[in-house]
Amino acid sequence: MEACCADGHRMATQHRDCSLPYASESKECRMVREQCCHSQLEELHCATGINLANEQDSCATPHSDNTSLEATFVKRCCHCCLLGRAAQAQGQSCEYTLMVGYQCGLVYRACCVKGQETADFAPGDIGDIQEAAKISEIEEEQEDPYLNDRCRGGGPCKQQCRDTGEEVVCSCFVGYQLLPDGVSCEDINECVMGNHNCRLGESCVNTVGSFRCQRDSSCGTGYELTEDNDCKDIDECQSGIHNCLPDFICQNTLGSFRCRPQLQCKNGFIQDALGNCIDINECLSISAPCPVGQTCINTEGSYTCQKNVPNCGRGYHLNEEGTRCVDVDECAAPSEPCGPGHLCVNSPGSFRCECKAGYYFDGISRTCVDINECRRYPGRLCGHKCENTPGSYFCSCTVGFRLSADGRSCEDVNECSSSPCSQECANVYGSYQCYCRRGYQLSDVDGVTCEDIDECALPTGGHICSYRCINIPGSFQCSCPSSGYRLAPNGRNCQDIDECVTGIHNCSINETCFNIQGGFRCLAFECPKNYRRSADTLRQEKTDTVRCIKSCRPNDVTCVLDPVHTISHTVVSLPTFREFTRPEEIIFLRAVMPVYPANHADIIFDITEGNLRDSFDIIKRYMDGMTVGEWPETFRSVQPPPRPPSQWPCGGPLCQAAGKTSLDQPRSHL
Repeated sequence: MEACCADGHRMATQHRDCSLPYASESKECRMVREQCCHSQLEELHCATGINLANEQDSCATPHSDNTSLEATFVKRCCHCCLLGRAAQAQGQSCEYTLMVGYQCGLVYRACCVKGQETADFAPGDIGDIQEAAKISEIEEEQEDPYLNDRCRGGGPCKQQCRDTGEEVVCSCFVGYQLLPDGVSCEDINECVMGNHNCRLGESCVNTVGSFRCQRDSSCGTGYELTEDNDCKDIDECQSGIHNCLPDFICQNTLGSFRCRPQLQCKNGFIQDALGNCIDINECLSISAPCPVGQTCINTEGSYTCQKNVPNCGRGYHLNEEGTRCVDVDECAAPSEPCGPGHLCVNSPGSFRCECKAGYYFDGISRTCVDINECRRYPGRLCGHKCENTPGSYFCSCTVGFRLSADGRSCEDVNECSSSPCSQECANVYGSYQCYCRRGYQLSDVDGVTCEDIDECALPTGGHICSYRCINIPGSFQCSCPSSGYRLAPNGRNCQDIDECVTGIHNCSINETCFNIQGGFRCLAFECPKNYRRSADTLRQEKTDTVRCIKSCRPNDVTCVLDPVHTISHTVVSLPTFREFTRPEEIIFLRAVMPVYPANHADIIFDITEGNLRDSFDIIKRYMDGMTVGEWPETFRSVQPPPRPPSQWPCGGPLCQAAGKTSLDQPRSHL
C-alpha cells in the first residue's frame, strides 16, 4: 500500500493529473494510488493559492478556468490565507474559531503567524529585518511549517488542533466541550445547563453544537416565525404567493391579502370576486322604486317603471285597447293545433279536437296522435305480420304465403305452378320441396336441380353387373362379352351359350362337342384296343362322358381275363366365379359296390394329366356304401368370368377324367 501511495504522489508531482491509467490489477492498490494522488494534488494546488495570496493580495487567475477542480483548490487556499493575513492585520488571534474545515484553518493560521513574525521586527532594525528575512527565506527554503505541522490532516484532535512546537493542543468548536481524554469533544446541552436565552412562551430545543428557541404555539396562517422567535406578518403581495388574477391588484393585510380589481364598474353594476361587473337588480335591492300602480322592470345598469295591465289567463289575451281580456281563437288559420287534417273546435278560453279515425286526442300535447293498432291489438288483426301506418295499418305475409282477399289472412302459395324444380315438385305449407326420379339425386348446391347418379361408380357398382356396367342418364345397363354369352332375363347376369345344344359349333363328325363357359371345345376320344365306344353316352349338366366297353376278339384269352370291363372318359368344365378361402370339393366320382361282395374290389382314383401346378388333390373315402373320390382345389384363386383358356385350373381348356372299373379292380383316372 505504501508503494501504491508513493506512486500516486509521484504521478501528482510529475504529471499533475490523476486520471492516467493504472497498471496494477489490484483494486485496493488502485484506490490507494488515486486517493494519495488527489491528496498530493490538492496540496500542490493549495501551495499555489498561498503563493498567489502572498504575491498579489488577490485570488484572481485571469488565464485559468474557474470551474476546474484545480482552480477550486487554488481559490479556496488563497481565500483562507487572505483571511489569516486580515486577522493578523486587525490584531486578532491566529487561532481560528470558524468552522471552515481543518485544511483551511491550517492555511489561515500559517498565513496569520507568518504575518505576525514579519510585523514583530522594529522599524529601525533594518539590518535585523534583512538578516531575519534572509534567515526566514533560508528556513522557508529548508522547511515549510505548513507541511511539517503535526496537526496536518486533523492530527489526534477530533475538532480543532494547534501545534505549539512543543506539544499539540486540542480544542473544540463553540457549543462543544473537551472531554477528559483531551482529544474528543461532546455537545453542550445549553437547555439543561441554563445557558440559553429563550423567552417566556418559548421552549429550548438543544441542537448539535447549539440550541434554538421554539414557540409553544404557532403563529397561524399568514404569519411566519422570525429568528427572534416573534410572529411576523407575511407580505403575500411582495413575496408573490398570492393568487390574484392579472386584472387585479394585490393589497396586503395583516395575516392575509386582498385582490382589488383594476377595472372600476359604472353606476348600476357591482363587482364580484373575479372582477366582473354584474348588473344590480334595483327592483329587488331598492324598496318600492316605482309608484303604486306601476311595475318595476330591471334593465342593464338601471330599471324602468311600467303601468300595470290586466293579467289574462290561459286562452285569453288583452284587446287592442288593453282594457279587457278576450278569448283567443286557437283554431284560426293558419294554425292547426290538432294536427293536419283534424277538426279543431274553438271554445271560450280553450279548444277541442275531433280526430279522424285511427287517431286519439293526447291531453298532454293537446294534439291528435296516431293509434298503433298493431301494438294495441297484438296478434288479433293480421294473420302473419302487422305494420302500423298513420291512421291505419296493413297486413303482410311471410315468404311462401300471399294476402287473402280479406286483407288480413294469409294463404299458401303453390310454388310448383311456376315449375321451380328440374324434375318433380311437391308443394308444402309455406314452401315447396323438389325431388328427383329414380336414378337421379338432388343437387346440394341449389336444391332444385336433379343430377344423374352414376350407379357404376358407387361403392357397390362392381356388383351390379356380372361383367360390365354402362351408366346412362337416370339408370345403367349391363353388357356381356361379345361372344359366348348372352344377357340373362334379369338384365345383370351373363348366361353361357351352349353351342353344342344350339348346333352353332363347327366340330367334325369324328369329334365330340363339349360346351365350356363362353365357348366350346371339339374333342376326339379313341377307345383303347379291345374296347369299343358305347352308344349310351351320358349327358349331364356341365359334364360329358364317353364310355368304352370291353369288346374282345374271338379266342383272345388275354382280353377276356382282363379285369377292366369299362373305361369312362368324363369332361368337366371348371369355371371359377369367386375366391376360394379354403380347399373346396369340385368333382365327385362314385363307384357302387355290393354290400357283401365276393371279391373286395380295389377302386383307384388318379389324375393323369393337367395338374401341372399341383393345384388339385384326391381324397378317397367311403360314404353310404359308396367309394367317393374328391378333387378339392387347394389354392386360392380369383377368376371372374369369362376366363381365357390359359387360366383354367387344369392347365388347359378341359379337365378330362378317365375311369376304369371291373369286378376285380375298378379304377378311375382323371
